[in-house]
Amino acid sequence: MEKNTINKPSFWSRRLILGTTISGAVIFFVVGILFWGGFNTAMEATNTTEFCIGCHEMQDNVYQEYTPTIHFTNRTGVRAGCPDCHVPKPWIHKIVRKIQASKEVFYWLTGKLDTKEKFNEHRFELAQSVWKAMKDTDSRECRNCHNFESMNPEFQKPRARKQHLNAFDIGQTCIDCHKGIAHHDVRDQLTDEQLEELEAPVVAYIREVPQEYRDGLARAEAKEAALAAENKAKTLADKEKVQRAIDQAVASALASQPATTGNATTSTTKAAGKSAALKSMNVDWSKANSADISVFYPGTASMEWILGRKHGGKRAFTKGDRCIECHGEEIKEIGQAIVSGESEKDLEPNVIPNKRGSIDVTIDATYDAEDLYLKFSWPDGEHAEVPFVEGGKMDPANKIKLAFMIATDEVKYADRSGCWASCHADADSMPYAPEQDAIKASELANRLDLNSGVTKYIEESRTKLEIKGRGGKPLGGWDKLKTDEELNELQKTQKFMDIVRYKSGNQELQDGQLLDEREMHGGQGGEAVASLTNGTWTVEIKRKLNSTSDGDVSIEAGKVYNFGFAIHDDYSSARYHHVSFGYKLALDNADAEINASKQ
Repeated sequence: MEKNTINKPSFWSRRLILGTTISGAVIFFVVGILFWGGFNTAMEATNTTEFCIGCHEMQDNVYQEYTPTIHFTNRTGVRAGCPDCHVPKPWIHKIVRKIQASKEVFYWLTGKLDTKEKFNEHRFELAQSVWKAMKDTDSRECRNCHNFESMNPEFQKPRARKQHLNAFDIGQTCIDCHKGIAHHDVRDQLTDEQLEELEAPVVAYIREVPQEYRDGLARAEAKEAALAAENKAKTLADKEKVQRAIDQAVASALASQPATTGNATTSTTKAAGKSAALKSMNVDWSKANSADISVFYPGTASMEWILGRKHGGKRAFTKGDRCIECHGEEIKEIGQAIVSGESEKDLEPNVIPNKRGSIDVTIDATYDAEDLYLKFSWPDGEHAEVPFVEGGKMDPANKIKLAFMIATDEVKYADRSGCWASCHADADSMPYAPEQDAIKASELANRLDLNSGVTKYIEESRTKLEIKGRGGKPLGGWDKLKTDEELNELQKTQKFMDIVRYKSGNQELQDGQLLDEREMHGGQGGEAVASLTNGTWTVEIKRKLNSTSDGDVSIEAGKVYNFGFAIHDDYSSARYHHVSFGYKLALDNADAEINASKQ
């Protein structure tokens, strides 16, 4: 018989899943690899800065904005290119982004963005799309390079540390604060509602503050405390040297004082006599506590500006953070940026050449059974001619004026901003100050002293404070005054600021209050003496601790008060002064920056 034979299929012809042969599977696999490799090669070829700026729309517009920024050139040489910020690293998200980019290719094909003018016409729309994408992904592309949890606060400014701690705590993300860092910023075109929605915290983004960050923060604060102690020791030594010179000058003036007084007595002798009077009250300044606080030039910054959209720290401020928590270490930089007109905030339209941006002030504080004693010392400066005032001096009669304000927490924002709570955008010489015709036509001319324009006031005295300026409305609220009955109630509940002011021209000490306006009424009374010796101004002020007069804040042991002060230096007036942030004043309380020690 003939033997039957079965032809077995070759290895390559064997069937696999769904009838596919091994050879077919291998071919499919190889083709797949080639396709995948080609696809990814093409993907990566389109994922470079060179590809992104291959068309003149990008090369001539956004690329030119990007090259001067820190993302292009920096001290470490780490460059963030277009895909680092605009293309996700996870593959699925990258594919989705590439598909979305087809819309941009369509714009290119149709010439929608082919000129700078056309690009700028659509810039706000494009920016909003990027902002929203970054917000929705917790700034995922920012975190391609920046690890939120790995930030080292030792290399951050105090303001940045505070903002990042807030971001951890309330759930903010990078793009909330860092818009316009690589391209022209159009954030100001957002409406207030859009801005609030876009920058609102997201609960899902709340993070626990890493221990490494806490450790770094502790190290940074320790270094700053050591440096502050070193500077304080140097300042104290310099102050003692100056005080010895002052004492010698006073002694010399007293020794040469004429036997007769009256018209023959010089102002120098009067000042020496007042200084001696203070010394005769057993004020031992060596027992006083000392604080070094810098004042700075604020330009047109007001409470409306602080609460407005141009202030990056608005959210932190409104939730209770004090100004010095973010800005305490950068006072000099802020003052110089504003006084020179170089601040990106545009806070000084009337630049005074050579005017100093900040002044370092030492405050000595002590008290006895009846009185509080404060001594302010600061270096005199060179005269800076004011170009828009005849004669170059705004207030020729007063080379310096000094004012300080004390308030309880009853005054809104006083706990974090000090006397700044009384500074408004419609006060005299400020941007929204009303014209004299409007003032004269107002019924408030019979209720307020508006002869010199609108003075300082606090928000509680108005029915409304315009912050946003919608529809061209002027900022502030000078003409929204409450009724006399309402103002009287505010007076009773200590919703006012106690103000003490010294003028060098007539050596006058004035006492008053800030509520609906600045009103100098006498009140506590007190004494003051000032001297300019060896290039240092010294103003000593004595003020009653307790008073029953309206508009006076009595200072009691165990309580903490809000304190701020301002210096009108170099014959200046109105807003052209130097101001402090808000600080705390108390008796024998080390937690207060102005800690008056007992005699």
